[in-house]
Amino acid sequence: MTMTNRKTVIATMLAALAAAPLAIAPVQVQAQAYPQPQAPVSHFYSQAELDQMLAPIALYPDALLSQVLMAATYPIEVTEAARWTRANPGLQGDDAVRAVQGEDWDPSVKSLVAFPEILQRMEERPEWTQALGDAFLAQEPQVMDEVQRLRHRAQSAGHLRSSEQIRVVEQGPVIVLQPASPDYFYVPYYDPLEVYGTWWWPSYRPVYWAPWPGYVRPRSSYAFWWGRPVGLSVGFFFGNFDWRQRYVRVAYPNSYYYRAPAYSSRTFVAGSRWQHDPQHRRGMDYRQAEVRQRFSGAQFERRADRQPSQFQAQPGARTQFQAQPGARTQFQAQPQTATPAPSVERRADRRDDRRAERQFAPAMTPAQPRPEQRDDRRAERQAAMEAQRQAYQQAQQQQARQQARQAQDFQRQAQQQQQARQAQDFQRQAQQQQARQQAQESQRQAQQQARQQAQAARQEQRAAAQAPQQPRAERREQRQERREHRGEHEKG
Repeated sequence: MTMTNRKTVIATMLAALAAAPLAIAPVQVQAQAYPQPQAPVSHFYSQAELDQMLAPIALYPDALLSQVLMAATYPIEVTEAARWTRANPGLQGDDAVRAVQGEDWDPSVKSLVAFPEILQRMEERPEWTQALGDAFLAQEPQVMDEVQRLRHRAQSAGHLRSSEQIRVVEQGPVIVLQPASPDYFYVPYYDPLEVYGTWWWPSYRPVYWAPWPGYVRPRSSYAFWWGRPVGLSVGFFFGNFDWRQRYVRVAYPNSYYYRAPAYSSRTFVAGSRWQHDPQHRRGMDYRQAEVRQRFSGAQFERRADRQPSQFQAQPGARTQFQAQPGARTQFQAQPQTATPAPSVERRADRRDDRRAERQFAPAMTPAQPRPEQRDDRRAERQAAMEAQRQAYQQAQQQQARQQARQAQDFQRQAQQQQQARQAQDFQRQAQQQQARQQAQESQRQAQQQARQQAQAARQEQRAAAQAPQQPRAERREQRQERREHRGEHEKG
């Protein structure tokens, strides 16, 4: 080996030794430059705190209350929805919900634009909204138990009973609240310090709202205030409670604005348990450690039955593992002041590039969908749209049939009421005629009796007037006969 070759080998070895620690240096610097933030301390709510935050909404109908609890887990989207309702004050009910179909909000948040008063109250107290959502995610069974305790207290106080706006149904120990009419929905307002009686947590006063504009308190309901009804379509609410299992379920998944979470691993059917979607959390952290751990990686998961195009990178698009032009990846060695020979550096760079390509080859290779796959996906989308259209048409037809039945019932009731009024009028007329006949008969009898009495009186007067005109002889004979008759009677 010549001296020149020996120098070349030594230079190559020194360059390799110098380049080895350089590949690790950028990773260590990056870890030091971006330290992980400390997780907040977990907090579980006591019974007093749960009563305090649930008091103003525990007496809502079950379907509405379940979706208020869902929406409270997305405070940022609740704020956006409340601002939208202020910008569109003339919309409520189904019209408002259909107007926000293009918004990237959770279905529970979209449903609340039908009730602007509730969204405004949730935005006015963001700390209460966030605490309500955190408590629901971490202590769902306890939240449902406290709702039942509050309802029993309101019933014991004499304020929770069925009315024209709400129907109270007792299913054993469970109190279920339902709207009184399927076509109109009333949102109640009440003062927690009145409806529940004497408040039992002096240090935890219930959340209080001022009476809502346009609400009045009828005489038959001392503690409840009611506003104008909200028109909703059949099957509007997709959520409800499973009081036996103590969780919120998806009772009507075919609602026109409902979409299952993207990370769900199963198809939603009626009765499935509701699942929180952390993608709509918008980066807001969870207060409880176990809740944070439960949803830590859910936003990167996808359903197994989703279309392949949602997993694959689009042609021409860069993945998160590709290096931008002119930039080095974290696996490449950064140039130092004392650089090795150019050929050695190029070889090290190529070696690192090949290692990165082998490690991340599946992510860097965009999969092109085959034509038959595109046709299948197009057919599936069309079938899903057709199924959704048919479900909507069926709901509309059902609503039309229900309205027709209600119109017939109303007409039948009106006819029955008219017949009842006619029967009452006929009976009243008959009674009046009978009373007049009796009065006339009594009057006729009284007149006849009066005439008879007058005739008898005239006869007596006539007899009395004729008595003095009798002859004295006749009177003497009559007296004699009477004396003789008395004498015979004494002797006998």
